[in-house]
Amino acid sequence: MSEFRISTRINGTEWTGAIEPRLLLSDFLRSEVGLTGTHVGCEHGVCGACTVLLDGEPVRACLMFAVQIDGHEVTTVEGLAAAGTGAVIPVEELHPIQRAFHETHALQCGFCTPGILMTTAAFLRENPAPSREEIREAVSGHLCRCTGYHNIVEGVALAAERLAADGEGEP
Repeated sequence: MSEFRISTRINGTEWTGAIEPRLLLSDFLRSEVGLTGTHVGCEHGVCGACTVLLDGEPVRACLMFAVQIDGHEVTTVEGLAAAGTGAVIPVEELHPIQRAFHETHALQCGFCTPGILMTTAAFLRENPAPSREEIREAVSGHLCRCTGYHNIVEGVALAAERLAADGEGEP
């Protein structure tokens, strides 16, 4: 199969290379780029575990071909905190959304968490002072089998408060 050359920006870093046209974005991020925070759950776009930001908007990486990101910017969960691939950083240095999830126990097994964090980053950029009902609606496209969602809603609410107080918001 012939390869297709792409040039993209992933978490602020330029990436250029040749890939197979049939390679899914989720597989590209995990296998070719080494960003394993993008999880693959259902492979049908239903669970939301593979959600990343494409030009700032949430997309399901399991439903996109990697060639579709040519000329675009991708942000993965690794791009929320400026740590880099595989880096271990203290909680205090995490993005405010990540810290809020940590403090409200908004994760258990953590499998769905990266996708929810990415959706939350885009959601809070568009709606910096959401109601609990708006938060529930925003995360309704994600399946979590562990938490019951209550603490996820609390984590998003806490993140919104802190981002508003800090004047932050962009991942």
